[in-house]
Amino acid sequence: TTPPPGGGGCTATYTVTNQWSGGFQGEVRVTAGGSPISGWTVTWTNPAGQTVTQAWNAAVTSQGSTVTARNVSYNGNLAAGASTTFGFLGATAGTPGTPTATCTAS
Repeated sequence: TTPPPGGGGCTATYTVTNQWSGGFQGEVRVTAGGSPISGWTVTWTNPAGQTVTQAWNAAVTSQGSTVTARNVSYNGNLAAGASTTFGFLGATAGTPGTPTATCTAS
């Protein structure tokens, strides 16, 4: 595992955990940096033809190919170095891509 970055902030790791014809399941792990955080927002850009259809443990919205996931009431506060995960289902025309997710702490 990668150690958390120094200072505040957070990191996000996007993983495809399962796939089938026309769809897939994904998970994002959010890890706080060297200081506690009280909330987080994760964004990524889906490859062409890939969409998020359902999510849990995060409030997820999409605008075009850009996906934004925000913490929910019970998983926004993270101690330094602590992590949480959220999951989602998606639709895809082919093999699901694994975009780079960016995390911003609040």
